[in-house]
Amino acid sequence: MELLVPNNCASCLSNRLLFGFLIFITAGLPAAAQRRPVLPQIDLPHPYYFREMYLPQLTSGPSGVAWSPDSKQVVYSMAGSLWRQAIDSTLAVQLTDGPGYDYQPDWSPDGKSVVFVSYQKDAMELWLLDLASGKTRRLTSEGAVNVEPRWSPDGKRIVFVSTAYHNRFHLVRADVNYGTLENVVRLTGETKSDLPRYYYSAFDMEISPVWTRDGAEILFVSNRGRIHGTGGFWRMKAEPESEPREIHYEETNWKTRPDFSPDGSRMVYSSYLGGQWHQLWVMPAKGGDAFPVSYGDGDETNVRWSPDGKQLAFVSNRTGNTSLWLQMIPGGEQRPLKIGERRYLKPKARLLVNVRNARGGLVAARLSVTDTAGRFYAPLQAWIHADDGFDREERTFEAHYFHTNGEAEIAVPTGKVELEIIAGVDVIRRHSFDFKAGQTERYSELIAPAKQSSLSRDRWVSGDLHVHMNYGGTYRNTPEHLVQQAEAEHLDVVNNLLVNKEQRFPDIAYEERGVDKASKAGTLLVHGQEFHSSYWGHRGLLNLRGTVLLPGYAGYPNTAAASLYPMNADVYDLAHAQGALVGAVHPFDQAPDPFAQPAQRIADELPVDLALGKLDYMEIVGFSDHRSTAAVWYRLLNLGFRIPAGAGTDAMANYASLRGPVGMNRVYARVPDGPVNIEGFLGALKSGRTFATNGPLLDLSLGGAGIGGELKFAGAPEAIPFRAKMRSIVPVDQLEIVCNGRVVKTLAGKDTNAAVSSHDAADLSGTLVLKESGWCLLRASSEKAEYPVLDNYVYATTSPIYVTIGGKKPSSSGDAKYFVAWIARVMEETGMYPDWNSASEKEYVMGKLAEGKRVFEGLE
Repeated sequence: MELLVPNNCASCLSNRLLFGFLIFITAGLPAAAQRRPVLPQIDLPHPYYFREMYLPQLTSGPSGVAWSPDSKQVVYSMAGSLWRQAIDSTLAVQLTDGPGYDYQPDWSPDGKSVVFVSYQKDAMELWLLDLASGKTRRLTSEGAVNVEPRWSPDGKRIVFVSTAYHNRFHLVRADVNYGTLENVVRLTGETKSDLPRYYYSAFDMEISPVWTRDGAEILFVSNRGRIHGTGGFWRMKAEPESEPREIHYEETNWKTRPDFSPDGSRMVYSSYLGGQWHQLWVMPAKGGDAFPVSYGDGDETNVRWSPDGKQLAFVSNRTGNTSLWLQMIPGGEQRPLKIGERRYLKPKARLLVNVRNARGGLVAARLSVTDTAGRFYAPLQAWIHADDGFDREERTFEAHYFHTNGEAEIAVPTGKVELEIIAGVDVIRRHSFDFKAGQTERYSELIAPAKQSSLSRDRWVSGDLHVHMNYGGTYRNTPEHLVQQAEAEHLDVVNNLLVNKEQRFPDIAYEERGVDKASKAGTLLVHGQEFHSSYWGHRGLLNLRGTVLLPGYAGYPNTAAASLYPMNADVYDLAHAQGALVGAVHPFDQAPDPFAQPAQRIADELPVDLALGKLDYMEIVGFSDHRSTAAVWYRLLNLGFRIPAGAGTDAMANYASLRGPVGMNRVYARVPDGPVNIEGFLGALKSGRTFATNGPLLDLSLGGAGIGGELKFAGAPEAIPFRAKMRSIVPVDQLEIVCNGRVVKTLAGKDTNAAVSSHDAADLSGTLVLKESGWCLLRASSEKAEYPVLDNYVYATTSPIYVTIGGKKPSSSGDAKYFVAWIARVMEETGMYPDWNSASEKEYVMGKLAEGKRVFEGLE
C-alpha cells in the first residue's frame, strides 16, 4: 500500500541521524545477539508502555469490541481470534482462527463485513472479514503497524492509525472498494515539538480516531502542545492538511478511545481523572465539561455506544482478567456478557497438565503451549503474558506463557502441540503431543528439587527487588494474585514498589502495609516505593513502613513538582527514617562518559549518593544493561565503596506484554535457618551476602570467606584458595573471577584456558594471587539471549568478597577522576536548570553536589 502524504519532511534529518545511531549501537553488539524487540519498526521511546497500553495484546478474555448495526450482537477479539455473540445469548461463535492473532474488530454499517487488525509476520496489518462466506482478505501489506480501524458512517471509508510514515503513529484515511483500499491518504502532518517530553517522542502523534456521525470530521487523541500523557481531544475535517482544533484537554494515557453517541451529540471515553483506574466518562461532542457514568474499582476501556443509543459495551478488568460488560445508558445498570459455550471453527482436543513434586503435592509453574505455527494456547481464564522481544530464527512470535498452581486444562488444535513447563530458574521440561479431534490427553510432570540446593549447605532466599503490582496494564492485580505469580516462579520475596504512572498511583491503597497479609509461609509480599525522579535517577525504597513519599518524584516539567528539590539524597533520609533500604534501580543502559566531546548530558546523582553514605544497594541485574551497570559498579568498588549486588525485574505484573515475569531478575540472599522474614532477607542484602542473576546460580568462597565477607592480611599473601560453583538452566559463555575490575581467572566457557568446557555447571577450586587491597567476585554471562531466560542476555554476579592487605584501603586515581568529572557534568546541567521554586532550593542542591564532589576529589 502506498501512502499519499502532505509535503512535510521536517523530521528527515533526525531520521537519518537516528538511523546512523542505530547502526553505531548495533555494530557494538555481539554477532550472535539475535533477540530483537517486538514490532521494532515503531520509533517511539519507552516501547514497553505503548506496546502494553495501546497495541492489542493476546488475552484469554475479550479485548476490542464492536456492535452490529442492529445493536443485537457484538463482535470481539478473544484469545487471538474474532468472535461473534448475541447479547441475549451465552454462545460465542468463532469467526477467525489464525494464522496470526486477530484484534480490534469494527462492524461495517451494512452489517456484511468486519475490518480488523491481524498480527503476523512482524507487522500489524488490516484485514477484511466477509461475514457471509467467512473469507478474509488483506487490506494493507507494507509491513507497518496499522491499528484502530473505524468505518465511516456511510460504510465507504475507514480511518486508522499507521506507522507507515516515519514509524510513528499518524492518522490515515482510505476508501474501501470491493474489498480493497483505494485513495489512501495520511490526514495528519508530522511536527517535532520543543517540549521536554521524557516518556513520549518529541514528534507529535495522533491515535484513537473515530468519525463524527455525519462523516465530515474525525475526532482523535493527540499530544500536540502537551508534555505529559498522550494528549487531549482534537477534531478536524476528514481531509488531508485540514487544521485540527483541540476541544478538550485532560491527561490521557493511551486508553482513552472515544466513541460518539448515535445522535452525534455526546461522546463516551475512558478516563482516570481524579482516580487510579480508567472509568467511563461522557462529554459533549464539541467539548465541554465531562462527568463519569461508571465508578468501579478497575479499568473499563474500549467502550462502544450501541447504534440504538441504549447501551455501552466495554472491556473491564474488575475481576482481574478481561471480561465483556454492557451498561444501560441512561440508567447505569451493568451486566457481564457471559460466555457459556464456544463454537470453534475447527475441531479441538483437550490437554490436562498436572505438575507435582515427589510427595505428590501440586507445584506451581510457568507453562507455554504452542502449535506448529507458533500460535499460543492457554486455559480459558488464564492471564496470558508475552515477552517483549525474540529471536526470529527461533520462533514465529514472541514467547507467551501463563502461570498455574500445578493444574491446567487447555483447548488445543489437532496435530502437533508443544508443552513447556518452567519452574523459576531451576527446571525446564518439554513434551510433544500429536492430537486427534476430540482427544483428551492427561500429562503429569514430576519436578525435582531446585538446583540451588546443590550449591552449598547455606540457606539462600530469592527475591525480586523491583515489581509493580499494577501499573496501567491489561489486568487488575491483587496481593493474592501477585503471590501466586511469585509461587509459580519459585520466588521467595516480592517487593512491590508503589509508583506513579503520570498522575495516578495505581497501588496507593497498599501504602503503610509493609509485609502484606496475603503473604504465605514461603512467599513474602512486601510493599515499598519507587521514587520516580527521572532527572536524578529512579530509586527503590524497600519495606517502606509509613506513608508513600509524595509527590513521588521531582523534576517533572510544567507541574508543581518541576523543581529538582528534593534530590535523591533527601529522599533517602526520609526513607531510612521509615526503616527502608534504598537502592539504585535499573541504573544504566550505557555507562556515562563524563569526558565525551561534545559533552554528554549527565544528571544521575548516583556517585553523590555514595559519597554521602546514603545508598544501600544497586540493581546490578535489572531492567537496564547489566554490563554497563557493572562497569560503573566496579569503579565505585575500586574506591572502597561497599555496595551489595541486588536485582529487580521492574516487572509490571499486571501487563500482558513485558520483558520477563516476576522474578526474572532476582537476588539470592544468604540468611539464617528458620522461617523466611523480611528483616533477615534485607539484612543479608545490606550486608552483601547476595548474588544477582537472571539464570545462573553462583557461589564463591575466597580464603574461607563467603560472599559479602572480608579477608585481612598483614602483607600480600602468596596465594589465596578459592572455591567457585555454578548451576544454570541455560548455557553460559563465560564464568569468570573478577578482582578489582579485571578478570583474573576464566573458569568455564569458550576461552581456551578455561578450567572446564561445560556451559551449565561448574565446581572448581584453585588459588588467586592478590597484591593490593580490593575485592573479588564471580560472574557468569552469555553474549546473547538464551530461552527461557527472557532477557537480552544471560548474566549473573555475586556481591564482592573484600580483601584488605596491610591495612590499606582500595584506591584508584583514574576512577576517582572519572566520578569527579561525572559530578562536574551533573553540576553544570543542574546549574542551568530553570524551574526552581526558590533560589535557596537551588543553592542547597548545588551545595550537596559540591559536597559529594569533594569526597571523590579526596580519593584522587
